[in-house]
Amino acid sequence: MPREIATETVVNGAEPLDEVLSLKRVPPTPFAFIWFLIRAHFPGRVAAMAGIALLATSIEAFAPLVFSHLVNAITAAVKTHGGFETVLPWIVWLAVVWLASASAYRGYEMVDVNTGPRMRGLAQKYLFVYLLGHSPRYFQDNFAGKLGQKVKQAGQATIGILGIVCMDAVRVLGLVLLGAVLMAIQAPSYALILGLWTVLYLGVVFALARRCVVLSKALSDEVSTSTGRLIDAISNADLVRAFAKAIYERKFISYFLADEMNASRRFRWFLITMRLFMQTATLLLLIALVWITARDIVAGAISLGAFTMIYLLANQIARGVQELSFRMLDYFEQLGTLAEALDLVSAPHEIVDAADAAPLAVGSGHIRFENVTFRHPNGYQVFENLNLDIKPGEKVGLVGPSGAGKSTLVRLLRRQFEPQQGRITIDGQDIAHVTWDSLNEAIAEVPQMPGVFHRNVRDNIRYARPLAAEEQVHDAARKAFAHDFIAERDEGYDMIVGEQGIKLSGGERQRVAIARALVKDARILVLDEATSSLDSESEHLIQTALWTLVQGRTVIAIAHRLSTIAGMDRVIYLENGQVLEDGPHRVLLANNGPYARLWNRQMGGFIDAA
Repeated sequence: MPREIATETVVNGAEPLDEVLSLKRVPPTPFAFIWFLIRAHFPGRVAAMAGIALLATSIEAFAPLVFSHLVNAITAAVKTHGGFETVLPWIVWLAVVWLASASAYRGYEMVDVNTGPRMRGLAQKYLFVYLLGHSPRYFQDNFAGKLGQKVKQAGQATIGILGIVCMDAVRVLGLVLLGAVLMAIQAPSYALILGLWTVLYLGVVFALARRCVVLSKALSDEVSTSTGRLIDAISNADLVRAFAKAIYERKFISYFLADEMNASRRFRWFLITMRLFMQTATLLLLIALVWITARDIVAGAISLGAFTMIYLLANQIARGVQELSFRMLDYFEQLGTLAEALDLVSAPHEIVDAADAAPLAVGSGHIRFENVTFRHPNGYQVFENLNLDIKPGEKVGLVGPSGAGKSTLVRLLRRQFEPQQGRITIDGQDIAHVTWDSLNEAIAEVPQMPGVFHRNVRDNIRYARPLAAEEQVHDAARKAFAHDFIAERDEGYDMIVGEQGIKLSGGERQRVAIARALVKDARILVLDEATSSLDSESEHLIQTALWTLVQGRTVIAIAHRLSTIAGMDRVIYLENGQVLEDGPHRVLLANNGPYARLWNRQMGGFIDAA
């Protein structure tokens, strides 16, 4: 689903990132993704970084030439017993070259400090925003820890690749071109030797590095998988302890860690092979050049200064090429990491806004299911030609055995699933032709397993309305009977609830979720076992608050405990995706059908509203 992201606001004094552009699809390849970031946010800075790197390298390349003149000047001064004044200018020139080169490199770093970190943040932000647009099915199929890790790794890989291209590649390119010109002026044959060596060396390294990508990606896959398994076990630590399965989990994770270890060994052995080749090739070049130049200097073909320049320049180029080859390993590793992250995150969204999608305008809250047919991707059919009319302000309870389609019906309403046939309307508007965000803003839901963020209670309650006043938060908490247990904590509404609300009981989490729905104050309310984790006394109190809340709203309540829905305007009994009964609680009891049999099995639960 395309997401429109507004300009960032300053939060807690932090500097906001640049405006994130609307993206219907994340560029799926590393270079396309990096080029998008550069073109959208950093065209001038990246060009400046490459230009400064080239300038710094060019200045640095002149150091061997100046040094050769210094050597010749010293040699001449020694032979003629001349004064130091003939040597001093070349020392000054050498100092100027060194200082200018160092200053240029620091200039590069100054530009990069305002480019790299920001690019990393924006890369992660684009992927995160696009990731949230995936359907619930996508998140069911992927580890949350793995997805988070891929987003973080992609941000780091993006600036890693940028640094290698802007600095290392540009630096070596400048050294080779300028060095070849300077060396050709002194001794063309040496320039030819160095050029051929560079081409052959980089060709072999490039071929080896391509193999390195495969091994690196395999290692990255194993690391992501083992990380996901670890997080899965850690997040279920209470379950592991409850079943005394620590040893079992240790053995289970050991298989994934062993796969990671073996992948790491294969990768490291290949790196050793590559580095052995690179080191040997570089040493052979330098030894060959020393031997040839020493022979020529003895024969009087070149001067001592020329020998110095050739050796220093060749050493400078060889070391630069070797550093680039080392960085090439890092480059391909980063490239593989970014490619894998993009493959995972940039998959097309299963549910997207239609081209003509407009915000949903909710008035009375009239819901209609018209000839809706839905089957899961595995072919399992839930509904066939389902027709359902929920009138404005009507309170409807959904009951039936597990697998009847109750939760699927709610997911279809929220467009988390899309029907293969038929349509669903709210106030006459087909939800397939409204924006997904506006649809979800129009519906408040208290799920069976309420999610909470690892934030304070206040922020969890006012999540739908971050600017809600403190009194609104407290009022909602009181109506949900959450205020007392919050106030009893030392931190009060500033209490951090822990990951997945671990510091709260199941009932407390559900009360926070109810308070959150109260603050949202949406026209349509969905209650999915909203009181399932509460004791009987709290359930009764919260039902009182909910009956007040639902007045004038369209309500769909799913319940297995029938006492929670007996006072609804209608009760719909679903079984195998079909509506078997539909009517008020008293009428269905009198019909003595499936609903009545279910009610009698539960033996009680009758409330005054029935």
